[in-house]
Amino acid sequence: MVTSQLPTHLYRAEQVRHGEQLAARAMQLEMYQLMERAGQAVFSHFRLQYPEAASLLVCCGGGNNGGDGYIVARLARESGLAVTLWQLGQPERLSGDAARARDAWLACGGKITLPESKIPDSAEVIVDALLGTGLKGSVREDSAGLISLINQAGRPVVAVDVPSGLCADTGNILGTVIQAQSTVTFIGLKQGLCTGQAAQYCGEVLFAGLGVDDAFRQQVQPSAYRICQDAVRQCLPPRGRTAHKGDHGRVLCAGGDVGMAGAIRLAAEACARSGAGLTAVITQPDNVLSIVTARPEIMVQGWQDKAHEISQRLEWADVIVIGPGLGQSDWSKALLFHFDATEKTMVVDADGLNLLALSPDYKNNRIMTPHPGEAARLLNTTVAAVEADRFAAAKSLQQKFGGVVVLKGAGTLINDGRQCWVCTAGNPGMATGGMGDVLSGIIGALAGQGLSLSEAARTGVWIHSTAADLCAREGERGVLASDLFPYIRQLVNPR
Repeated sequence: MVTSQLPTHLYRAEQVRHGEQLAARAMQLEMYQLMERAGQAVFSHFRLQYPEAASLLVCCGGGNNGGDGYIVARLARESGLAVTLWQLGQPERLSGDAARARDAWLACGGKITLPESKIPDSAEVIVDALLGTGLKGSVREDSAGLISLINQAGRPVVAVDVPSGLCADTGNILGTVIQAQSTVTFIGLKQGLCTGQAAQYCGEVLFAGLGVDDAFRQQVQPSAYRICQDAVRQCLPPRGRTAHKGDHGRVLCAGGDVGMAGAIRLAAEACARSGAGLTAVITQPDNVLSIVTARPEIMVQGWQDKAHEISQRLEWADVIVIGPGLGQSDWSKALLFHFDATEKTMVVDADGLNLLALSPDYKNNRIMTPHPGEAARLLNTTVAAVEADRFAAAKSLQQKFGGVVVLKGAGTLINDGRQCWVCTAGNPGMATGGMGDVLSGIIGALAGQGLSLSEAARTGVWIHSTAADLCAREGERGVLASDLFPYIRQLVNPR
């Protein structure tokens, strides 16, 4: 069965390659039977997605991914469709199960041709079975040329297991990559399909367990987990009927240098909208009036250089959110200095992270929420290096700085030093100013309500991204960070 309901367990490609053999053995299946089931899953999706299509082009590579393609081609031909099959490389060099699939295709009257310089006009849909999860290094020149030809054809593409040229472990492009409209992946959901460039090139990701996914999960420990709504519900049970504001956290939001009042106001309101019992702000004195006028429920205090005022608020607070609109001025550094020794839970974002990059330290009482640029500064590397392997970058950040790391971006990652989670919610409408400030406020509020650092981080990320998806139903372009507030309130009250 092919489903759009994706599993919560994620795996590296090598884990799936090894684990599928263990699962097949446990269920007394030949590996070729799994190849048949994979081809059937892709063909079933094709028929459901494109019921009017009468002709398709199947592009096969030299490995088992190509074998899956041969089975798709055979099933299509047996169903009366016109099928053109292109083999990249010499078909006689196929071996094992892929060779068996090739022979079955030939036995039903199919023909094998080498790729041509033009996609056949008759091909209504293209099946990408060129390069599977075993791809190492950049795509070779012959494969890259065919991938480019497919992408320029303007036909819908169904990718088998992973779009050719996309790293199944990192979501990074290995030179060039197929632009698919949908990807049918098998047995174990590959972690690289959930982050990085995957969202741009996979299209809709669908999952087919091939009847062995339960056995597979018993054999293989996940490399990461996908955040799901059920887990969020467990972290946000209904409140007791006798609850009062002191039960749900006192959160202090610190930041908002001259000209950046909006950032700290967004963080503070997101905190209040996410259920914090009390929310306070320390900011530049000139910001006080605008924040109180916009949201009188937030306690706002202007600060210049009086240490005792910080000490009083720090003693009052359960959680500190620092960084939104903080800046990097002398005022900013002095404010951050006063929180340096606290052992209370901290959420550090924006310029709080940029200042941390200048004076790195290791603490387990904080949640860090860098975007790739901030992550690069923290790791003294480049954005390209961070994005090339987001899983490795999140792990490195956690090992260097401690606590819990939220590496933002398409497929946000949360690493707490023990496990890694991925959020597959979210959309391009979130690429606008203030979104990170809202996220830090949500996470601070959840930590104030008693969630652990890890729970607050992953629950906050899911609420933030899902609120953005709900908001984007009216269109992604033009979404404002403050537009998320009504949806955040819905999501922190799960039914």
